[in-house]
Amino acid sequence: MNPQKIYILGIESSCDDTSAAILCNGKVLSNVVASQKIHEQYGGVVPELASRAHQQNIVPVIDQAIQQANITKEDLSAIAFTRGPGLMGSLLVGTSFAKSLALALDIPLIDVNHMQAHILAHFIEEEGYDTPEFPFLAMTISGGHTQIVTVNDHFDMTVIGETIDDAVGEAYDKSAKILGLPYPGGPLIDKYAQLGNPKAFPFPKPKVGDLNFSFSGLKTAVLYFIQKKVKENPNFIEENLNDICASLQYTIVNILIDKLKKASKQTDIKSIAIGGGVSANSGIRKALKEGEQKYGWTTFIPQFEYTTDNAAMIGIVGYLKFLKNDFADMSIVAKARIKF
Repeated sequence: MNPQKIYILGIESSCDDTSAAILCNGKVLSNVVASQKIHEQYGGVVPELASRAHQQNIVPVIDQAIQQANITKEDLSAIAFTRGPGLMGSLLVGTSFAKSLALALDIPLIDVNHMQAHILAHFIEEEGYDTPEFPFLAMTISGGHTQIVTVNDHFDMTVIGETIDDAVGEAYDKSAKILGLPYPGGPLIDKYAQLGNPKAFPFPKPKVGDLNFSFSGLKTAVLYFIQKKVKENPNFIEENLNDICASLQYTIVNILIDKLKKASKQTDIKSIAIGGGVSANSGIRKALKEGEQKYGWTTFIPQFEYTTDNAAMIGIVGYLKFLKNDFADMSIVAKARIKF
């Protein structure tokens, strides 16, 4: 193996996507994701079913990632895996496989914080994409998390704002369920929102102190609003779906941007990077770009494939840790909740 080339196998299994990626010196050679369709019929992720599906998917996904990268497993320099946060059963599958393969190949093992990986995905080397300069503000928005983080260096991060209850992704998906849309509903709300009037129905914005978020009240407001309107008109949702989705998205985007404005003012940082599955949302991306004109921000939005749960972001963290000789030993265990 060429000593100039560092090959990292990244493994991601925190929720319902099994993913494996191969990176060479910060560049993605392959990024394979196996999604689990079984959860659609339940309207959300069922943890036990997720872990069983990971067991079925992990070997073929890793094999495919290695083949696509046109290397062999003997070329690998280290294995990086998601230690947490996430669903415990799902994490155990990835952790156990990573430890076993690293032991068999006698190569280093690297543990990765899933939420840090969403942020550090911005440092994957991609042609045409700039990486943010330190310090910058990162907003991680997903089905399980909503955070604002100051990033002073690759591994010097501080959470300055987070949700006190539900995450923004859950607000999207639960609201979609109320509207009778299939899981995952967030992308569908985004789709219909682009066809509606964002000011048709005013939804309340939660009053939460400082830089924290709350979305449980908004979900409840949507539920009561729909129940009331459907009682008056059984066809209300069908007749107003685009406007409902547009109004809901308008409210959520405003909540996020208001907090970012406040965080930028408090920290005097104007570089803004987003990550997590919800950062694929068109309304949020548009609002961030508008922020460049309105507030003098420089915004960084990753490629779509690096926003949702994927192993390339695990691999880039593995590469950065490899350069620091920051390795884990075989006693390491998965953790559903993990300190940032």
